[in-house]
Amino acid sequence: MVKLFPPNARTEFVDLVCGGLSVIAASRRVGASHGTGTNWWAQCGQMTVNASNTGGLVDPAPSAEGPNERALSLAERGMIQMGRRSGMSYARIGEAIGRDKSVVWREVNRNTSADGVYYASVAHTKAHQARHRPKPLKLVENEALCRLIAVWMDDGWSPKLISSMLAFYFTDDQTMQVSHETIYQALYVQSRGILRADLAEKLSLKRKQRVPHAADRTKNSPYKEAFKISERPAEVQDRAVPGHWEGDLIIGSGGTAIGTLVERSTRFTILLHLPGDHSAETVAAAMIREMGSLPDHLRRSITWDRGTELADYARIQTALDATLYFCDPHSPWQRGTNENTNRLLRFWFEKGSDLSAHTPEDLRRVAAKLNRRPRPTLNLQTPANRLNQLLHAA
Repeated sequence: MVKLFPPNARTEFVDLVCGGLSVIAASRRVGASHGTGTNWWAQCGQMTVNASNTGGLVDPAPSAEGPNERALSLAERGMIQMGRRSGMSYARIGEAIGRDKSVVWREVNRNTSADGVYYASVAHTKAHQARHRPKPLKLVENEALCRLIAVWMDDGWSPKLISSMLAFYFTDDQTMQVSHETIYQALYVQSRGILRADLAEKLSLKRKQRVPHAADRTKNSPYKEAFKISERPAEVQDRAVPGHWEGDLIIGSGGTAIGTLVERSTRFTILLHLPGDHSAETVAAAMIREMGSLPDHLRRSITWDRGTELADYARIQTALDATLYFCDPHSPWQRGTNENTNRLLRFWFEKGSDLSAHTPEDLRRVAAKLNRRPRPTLNLQTPANRLNQLLHAA
């Protein structure tokens, strides 16, 4: 007969082991057999415990680490654990601990154990061990990779291009792939690789140290906790599910602008009237106003560039209950549908013209014309027809 344990027994067992007890002692404390405790611990991940009855982890997380405003504390992880057990959403948990919901989402997905449960003590220990684990350097261990990079740099290739071509040529060989940031670090910090020192002179920018492009350049960037485009679900990429939008600004003379939003599956376009400016507050208000009347299933997500006009993304997410994803820096092709639509819109909104001259009615008229235009990609249906079908199918 299988013995049933209270819902919190396994959590108590895990906390006891992380707190210094042996697996045997922790099992006894919660009334479980040694075998049951061993199975529970195995499902928590590969964390080594001290042998015999000594107890505790070989590399435990300290009860209090130095101040780090980015790292989650044990107390915050405890609140995440309680929130998950009580069925709270990521957004509500984030509000409770003063973090964006994307932080909670990443934490739970990264540190949920094999049994499908998030344990705060295990997550905290894993995070501590990951921060202090030495990372192997590909450009120290892989001479063949270094030689290939050197050949391409001698031909004037940039680290970004080299990284892309390595991924293209060696799709199934991770040992021959490396990010452009790693190449830059190997050039500027010679201890981080065995690339020839003179290769740094091949770079078009002769800096003394690397300023990473992938990272936000300002410490207080509003996008540090935002969802990246790499975190979008597959349904967004293959257009299988409607309700996923791409957005951007069309810029005119004197900094005037019009906001554009395009639904990926239907190509339906919404234009945002921004008469005074395109500040974060103005853009957020316009987006909430125009998209707020859509049914829930037609506003699932929005993908945008990392422009300052979307700095108020948290307010938009809350008001529309839609996730905002941000493209990688300098990657407009990641919003290909929106880019193509913006080119069509230039027929009405010429480059260098004053876009503030267009009234809200003008924008609605242009959007209606575009949405009634047949599209080859829709088998000559119009975006308006496609959206209308979705509205009546709900």
